[in-house]
Amino acid sequence: MVEKPNDNIVDTKADQVVRQVQLPFVKAVEIAFKSIQVRFFRSFITTMSLVLAVSFLSFTNVGTDVADGLLASRDPDLRQALIRAGYDIPLEATSVGNSAKQRWIVILSLLVCVVGIVNAQLMAVTERFREIGTMKCLGALDRFVLRLFVLEAGMQGIAGGIAGALAGALFSFINSLISFGSAALIHVSWQGVIVSVSTATGVGFLLSLIGVFYPAIVAARMQPVEAMRVEQ
Repeated sequence: MVEKPNDNIVDTKADQVVRQVQLPFVKAVEIAFKSIQVRFFRSFITTMSLVLAVSFLSFTNVGTDVADGLLASRDPDLRQALIRAGYDIPLEATSVGNSAKQRWIVILSLLVCVVGIVNAQLMAVTERFREIGTMKCLGALDRFVLRLFVLEAGMQGIAGGIAGALAGALFSFINSLISFGSAALIHVSWQGVIVSVSTATGVGFLLSLIGVFYPAIVAARMQPVEAMRVEQ
């Protein structure tokens, strides 16, 4: 008489295997942070490209907020100052807005930033072939490798987004003070500035995640044997 395998024992062993290859989210964050520390220079270069793109976006939006505040004051002298500064303001306009040229320049700078992030992350994947292969040989699942790259990009995106947004806003205020004096700070809508800075930060975080998406998939789908066989 042939004994049938106990399904409960099989399920229990399967659960144990799953628990062995899955690490807590906090541990994944710790590994991602240490990976950034080890590759600080490369991470710094990638983050700086994000900072520059986000700062330009924040500079443009905060500058528009300042100009809108000056225009809303209905002071003829401030209106003339805006026109001398290069703003094209219709007669009955209540908002300055960004020109089509400004919007295209911002979009192009953000696209260049994404391309740079993708390139940097692909190079990072190439440099970490053995590391990824070792993790997979030890039982790491594809989603764990994917999570590591996304967490690293998220940390860089938050840091770069905040730094770029604040730097852009600061330079925008300095430029406005030089052009319009203290009236730039008196009439500006601080609520609008907060929204602009928050939007720029969010865009930086999103760009970082978009840039790492394809490289992370490449790393997650890598076969352990192929990764370990690569010579570095």
